[in-house]
Amino acid sequence: MTFPEITLAQGREKSLLRRHPWVFSGAVGKISGEPASGEVCRVVDARGNFLAWASYSAASQITARVWSFDEAEKIDAAFFQARIRQGWQLREKLGVGDLATGCRLIYSESDQLPGVIADRYGEFIALQLLSAGAEFFRNEIIDGLMALPGIRGVYERSDVSVRKREALPERSGIARGEMPPDEIVIDENGLRFAVDPVHGQKTGFYFDLREVRQKVRSLAAGKKVLNDFCYTGGFAVAALAGGAQSVLNIDTSRPALAQAKRNLELNQLPAQKCEFRAADGFEALNALRDANEKFDFVILDPPKLVDSKSHLERGCRAYSHLAKRGFELLRSGGMLLNLSCSGLMTMELFQKITADAANQAHCDAAIIDTVRQNADHPVILSTPETFYLKGLLSVKR
Repeated sequence: MTFPEITLAQGREKSLLRRHPWVFSGAVGKISGEPASGEVCRVVDARGNFLAWASYSAASQITARVWSFDEAEKIDAAFFQARIRQGWQLREKLGVGDLATGCRLIYSESDQLPGVIADRYGEFIALQLLSAGAEFFRNEIIDGLMALPGIRGVYERSDVSVRKREALPERSGIARGEMPPDEIVIDENGLRFAVDPVHGQKTGFYFDLREVRQKVRSLAAGKKVLNDFCYTGGFAVAALAGGAQSVLNIDTSRPALAQAKRNLELNQLPAQKCEFRAADGFEALNALRDANEKFDFVILDPPKLVDSKSHLERGCRAYSHLAKRGFELLRSGGMLLNLSCSGLMTMELFQKITADAANQAHCDAAIIDTVRQNADHPVILSTPETFYLKGLLSVKR
């Protein structure tokens, strides 16, 4: 079989030799044949030496995303089934393979399946296909997921704007098997959470914060907690389970707040210790500061604020503003947990932003811990962009 071929410009093969799985448009010398969107191409250097098998995208700045660096490997149904099973087996080793729990089952490039995100909620999987290559092999990917033990259905949540970069329409709906129930209850470190993979944000739950929630639980005893950008109340449940005095939860989404209340009920936690406000997270912090409110523990977990290099400066200002308000709202001896889920935000830069914010708030603070995404969101060494979630736990002097 003859494959279309992507020939790199002279000297532009270095990143692929380091096994970074992206080929940017500026690195392409020529394209032989007329590959369809998502079709597998041979990627070669300027001398014609094989580098990788990758799926083509004419629309994206990333012209090709690598499936394999092995010339002998075939990109077919068996390939996807093997990669998906490999992801499943890793999660079992990590202790999140039990069907009573949930986990990130496939994390895109980190599981050598670029553009594929799959979260497992018990017997059901919520799937996102974010690249032209993932879309091209949609059926093979869904077949591989359905072949896993105990899986009854795959629900697709490819209803995200990032697909526009690949000239793909948004799509959601049942992909294969049974429709998931309106509510799936999962267990996380002995706490129960109700998840709606059909209507929730992204795929319904943020598994990347599992260990961070446990950290909050261990520190919350007796504290007055502010939980800004609370979504479905994961930190609220953790804080109250850890003995928090009270938790103020703020989010713009009323359905998310309703789900947060449901999660309190599931864990039989005292509702009178929780307040829920539907408000903009930035504006709410300003109002609390103006009202001279003070807290023992402030948690700031905003949505992604930097989605491209052109937005980095604006995102830095937003993170700085949040951290400054967080420090201003803390009592002396209180703790600030500020988080970023922006892959372009490095830990070094995030620490500098937080330090500047403390200075602007006219306070001394010390970092007592750093946090990152869970192990079921592994960071592939060749692709530092897969390290996206980082956070700082600081104490105000």
